[in-house]
Amino acid sequence: MKYSRLTKEQFEELHQEFINFLATQSITVEEWTDIKKNKPEVAEQELDVFSDLIWEGVLSKVIYLEHISPQQMHLFHCAKKHMRLIALKITNDTIDITTKEGYTWFRENLMSDDVEFFTAKKEYSDDKGLDKFKLIQEGATITKGELYQYFENLVSK
Repeated sequence: MKYSRLTKEQFEELHQEFINFLATQSITVEEWTDIKKNKPEVAEQELDVFSDLIWEGVLSKVIYLEHISPQQMHLFHCAKKHMRLIALKITNDTIDITTKEGYTWFRENLMSDDVEFFTAKKEYSDDKGLDKFKLIQEGATITKGELYQYFENLVSK
Protein backbone atom coordinates (compact mmCIF):
# COMPACT_ATOMS: atom_id res chain seq x y z
CA MET A 1 0.00 0.00 0.00
CA LYS A 2 1.43 3.33 -1.08
CA TYR A 3 -0.56 5.77 1.07
CA SER A 4 -2.90 4.93 3.93
CA ARG A 5 -6.19 3.15 4.10
CA LEU A 6 -9.24 5.36 4.10
CA THR A 7 -11.12 5.61 7.37
CA LYS A 8 -14.43 3.89 7.93
CA GLU A 9 -16.15 7.26 7.57
CA GLN A 10 -14.36 7.95 4.28
CA PHE A 11 -15.36 4.53 2.95
CA GLU A 12 -18.96 5.26 3.92
CA GLU A 13 -18.82 8.59 2.05
CA LEU A 14 -17.34 6.83 -0.98
CA HIS A 15 -19.69 3.85 -0.84
CA GLN A 16 -20.94 4.26 -4.42
CA GLU A 17 -17.42 4.79 -5.77
CA PHE A 18 -16.32 1.58 -4.01
CA ILE A 19 -19.21 -0.33 -5.57
CA ASN A 20 -18.15 1.02 -8.97
CA PHE A 21 -14.55 0.03 -8.22
CA LEU A 22 -15.63 -3.53 -7.44
CA ALA A 23 -17.77 -3.58 -10.58
CA THR A 24 -14.76 -2.67 -12.72
CA GLN A 25 -13.19 -5.85 -11.40
CA SER A 26 -16.38 -7.82 -12.11
CA ILE A 27 -17.01 -8.37 -8.39
CA THR A 28 -20.70 -8.51 -7.53
CA VAL A 29 -22.24 -7.69 -4.15
CA GLU A 30 -22.63 -11.41 -3.45
CA GLU A 31 -19.02 -12.11 -4.38
CA TRP A 32 -17.83 -9.22 -2.21
CA THR A 33 -19.79 -10.58 0.76
CA ASP A 34 -18.22 -14.00 0.17
CA ILE A 35 -14.71 -12.51 -0.16
CA LYS A 36 -15.09 -10.57 3.11
CA LYS A 37 -16.28 -13.71 4.89
CA ASN A 38 -13.99 -16.36 3.40
CA LYS A 39 -10.95 -14.45 2.13
CA PRO A 40 -10.44 -11.49 4.48
CA GLU A 41 -6.87 -10.98 3.21
CA VAL A 42 -8.20 -10.45 -0.33
CA ALA A 43 -10.82 -8.03 1.00
CA GLU A 44 -8.05 -6.11 2.79
CA GLN A 45 -6.06 -5.91 -0.45
CA GLU A 46 -9.08 -4.55 -2.32
CA LEU A 47 -9.63 -1.89 0.36
CA ASP A 48 -5.96 -0.90 0.11
CA VAL A 49 -6.01 -0.68 -3.70
CA PHE A 50 -9.19 1.42 -3.60
CA SER A 51 -7.69 3.69 -0.92
CA ASP A 52 -4.57 4.25 -3.03
CA LEU A 53 -6.69 5.06 -6.10
CA ILE A 54 -8.67 7.64 -4.13
CA TRP A 55 -5.50 9.17 -2.69
CA GLU A 56 -3.90 9.31 -6.17
CA GLY A 57 -6.91 11.21 -7.49
CA VAL A 58 -6.99 13.64 -4.57
CA LEU A 59 -3.25 14.28 -4.51
CA SER A 60 -3.09 14.89 -8.25
CA LYS A 61 -5.42 17.87 -7.72
CA VAL A 62 -3.68 19.38 -4.68
CA ILE A 63 -2.29 22.82 -5.40
CA TYR A 64 -2.09 24.36 -1.92
CA LEU A 65 -1.34 22.95 1.51
CA GLU A 66 -1.18 24.71 4.87
CA HIS A 67 0.26 23.60 8.17
CA ILE A 68 -0.36 25.91 11.10
CA SER A 69 1.03 25.29 14.58
CA PRO A 70 1.11 27.61 17.62
CA GLN A 71 4.20 29.58 16.52
CA GLN A 72 4.59 28.67 12.84
CA MET A 73 2.68 28.77 9.59
CA HIS A 74 3.86 26.79 6.57
CA LEU A 75 2.10 27.60 3.29
CA PHE A 76 2.86 25.39 0.29
CA HIS A 77 2.18 25.96 -3.39
CA CYS A 78 2.45 22.67 -5.24
CA ALA A 79 3.46 23.64 -8.77
CA LYS A 80 4.13 21.16 -11.59
CA LYS A 81 7.84 20.59 -11.00
CA HIS A 82 8.45 21.91 -7.50
CA MET A 83 6.91 23.14 -4.26
CA ARG A 84 7.21 26.67 -3.02
CA LEU A 85 7.05 27.39 0.69
CA ILE A 86 6.24 30.55 2.56
CA ALA A 87 6.96 30.04 6.25
CA LEU A 88 6.16 32.43 9.05
CA LYS A 89 7.56 32.08 12.52
CA ILE A 90 6.37 33.86 15.64
CA THR A 91 9.35 34.47 17.92
CA ASN A 92 7.19 35.58 20.86
CA ASP A 93 6.34 32.24 22.49
CA THR A 94 3.37 33.72 24.37
CA ILE A 95 1.50 34.04 21.06
CA ASP A 96 -0.43 31.03 19.75
CA ILE A 97 -1.74 31.67 16.24
CA THR A 98 -4.00 28.61 16.43
CA THR A 99 -6.24 30.59 18.81
CA LYS A 100 -8.55 33.41 17.81
CA GLU A 101 -6.69 35.89 20.02
CA GLY A 102 -3.29 34.75 18.76
CA TYR A 103 -4.35 34.94 15.12
CA THR A 104 -5.78 38.42 15.66
CA TRP A 105 -2.45 39.49 17.21
CA PHE A 106 -0.66 37.91 14.24
CA ARG A 107 -2.74 39.82 11.66
CA GLU A 108 -2.24 43.10 13.51
CA ASN A 109 1.51 42.60 14.00
CA LEU A 110 2.66 41.04 10.71
CA MET A 111 5.46 43.54 10.27
CA SER A 112 6.71 43.42 13.85
CA ASP A 113 10.08 41.98 14.82
CA ASP A 114 8.19 39.06 16.42
CA VAL A 115 7.24 37.70 12.98
CA GLU A 116 9.88 36.22 10.68
CA PHE A 117 9.25 35.33 7.03
CA PHE A 118 11.07 32.64 5.06
CA THR A 119 10.64 31.37 1.52
CA ALA A 120 11.97 28.25 -0.15
CA LYS A 121 11.62 26.16 -3.27
CA LYS A 122 12.03 22.39 -3.39
CA GLU A 123 12.01 20.04 -6.36
CA TYR A 124 9.77 17.01 -6.02
CA SER A 125 11.24 13.59 -5.46
CA ASP A 126 10.42 10.85 -7.99
CA ASP A 127 6.92 10.67 -6.50
CA LYS A 128 5.14 14.02 -6.35
CA GLY A 129 2.01 12.47 -4.82
CA LEU A 130 3.97 10.91 -2.00
CA ASP A 131 5.70 14.23 -1.28
CA LYS A 132 2.29 15.88 -0.85
CA PHE A 133 0.95 12.93 1.14
CA LYS A 134 3.82 13.13 3.62
CA LEU A 135 2.98 16.77 4.31
CA ILE A 136 -0.65 15.81 4.92
CA GLN A 137 0.47 13.02 7.24
CA GLU A 138 2.50 15.60 9.16
CA GLY A 139 -0.61 17.73 9.67
CA ALA A 140 -0.97 19.87 6.53
CA THR A 141 -4.43 20.47 5.15
CA ILE A 142 -5.52 20.95 1.56
CA THR A 143 -6.71 24.51 0.91
CA LYS A 144 -7.69 26.85 -1.87
CA GLY A 145 -4.53 28.88 -1.30
CA GLU A 146 -5.92 32.21 -0.09
CA LEU A 147 -3.33 32.54 2.68
CA TYR A 148 -0.50 31.50 0.39
CA GLN A 149 -1.54 34.03 -2.24
CA TYR A 150 -1.94 36.79 0.35
CA PHE A 151 1.55 36.23 1.74
CA GLU A 152 3.06 35.72 -1.71
CA ASN A 153 1.87 39.21 -2.61
CA LEU A 154 3.24 40.51 0.68
CA VAL A 155 6.70 38.95 0.41
CA SER A 156 7.13 39.76 -3.27
CA LYS A 157 6.80 43.51 -2.65
